[in-house]
Amino acid sequence: MKKIKFIILFLFLVNCQDSTKTLTAEQIHNNVITIDTHDDIDVNNFTDSLNYTSDTDTQVNLPKMNKGGLDVSWFIVYTGQGDLNAEGFKKASANAEAKFDAIDRLVSEYAPDQIELARSAADVRRIWKSGKKVAMIGVENAYPMGLDTANMKRYYDRGARYVSLAHNGHSQFSDSNTGEKDSIWLHDGLSDLGRQMIDKMNYYGIMIDLSHPSKKANLEMLTLSKAPVIASHSSARALCDHSRNLDDEQLLAIKNNGGVVQTVALGSYLNAEKVKSFNSLRDSVYNEAASDMGIKMISMREIRKLPSSEISKYRASYKKIVDASKGKIEEIKKIAPPVSVVDFVDHIDYLVKVMGINHVGISSDFDGGGGIEGWSDASETLNVTKELVVRGYSEEEIKKIWGDNLLRVMEEVESISKQLQGK
Repeated sequence: MKKIKFIILFLFLVNCQDSTKTLTAEQIHNNVITIDTHDDIDVNNFTDSLNYTSDTDTQVNLPKMNKGGLDVSWFIVYTGQGDLNAEGFKKASANAEAKFDAIDRLVSEYAPDQIELARSAADVRRIWKSGKKVAMIGVENAYPMGLDTANMKRYYDRGARYVSLAHNGHSQFSDSNTGEKDSIWLHDGLSDLGRQMIDKMNYYGIMIDLSHPSKKANLEMLTLSKAPVIASHSSARALCDHSRNLDDEQLLAIKNNGGVVQTVALGSYLNAEKVKSFNSLRDSVYNEAASDMGIKMISMREIRKLPSSEISKYRASYKKIVDASKGKIEEIKKIAPPVSVVDFVDHIDYLVKVMGINHVGISSDFDGGGGIEGWSDASETLNVTKELVVRGYSEEEIKKIWGDNLLRVMEEVESISKQLQGK
């Protein structure tokens, strides 16, 4: 009798395993909360007549999020690094405020029935269950805060839930990864003001973002922080030697801190050789098309320096070039394959191997340089899950990578904030 019961139990467990295996990538994708921690914005796409309720000429908007099953988009209040003086701070602050205002208009005026701003991990889960999309806010470069540490609380009140102390260029708070190019550093890590900001972020419940500061600054932040940190959009330096990526020492330090690294789908941070080969051929095609149309091609760095209105105009012109070149580009891909979802998940594999499944997440850097073959915009988000399934990741593991790891960090940051404020 015992033997029969054992056989029945064994067959039951086998059937349960088989039913799990038969879940499709689509089913898994629908079951989990999909979070992209880095999507840049242009305030010109947040107006009465042009906003994310329509399929704007951007990599992220509500129609694309719906089509690809992307649940949570972290919209970025990004400011490029400028002069460290009163005039520079004032200009940067105005830029940041305009982006906060734009996000507020989207969730409160243009599409409150479709998307809601989350201010906590609990908000994310609640909004997701309601069927609406989730907006969150990250600040890429604390430069607009000037020299007033009280601005950290003001940004928190506006909805910011992660902040990077630097971008590409040394800020008043921290050295940037870009110092590797010339070995010129401003603070040799963090400034005294930057150290104060670490305390402020812990106190208010803002995640510390390590994606742009220097390695020395990052290691110092990891030592100082009382809460887990994140890298909002970085990949593995062991696979692609770029100063924006994290080496194993930083990865292990983030693991020990309890943090998470959000792997980024930006080609030059995933496979530099592929990018170089493909871009060389692609650019020749684009330059030829641009010449025929009388359009001058400019670099991403030059684009970032343009006023918002000029950026929108250039993007419209660039789209014409891309559309006219599609046939030739497909031929080029046969000769020099571009960076793809396969390369992206290679980095996820590596990060999981070094850090463990609980410390890895996903980001795109859409509308800020990100986008790869197979995940070129939010409408193709399912393809990432498909590749994870192909690699053998279980539904539970995919759930962690797509969102639960980040939400766990958020919850810990929130808990530590409550403890500090309680004191």
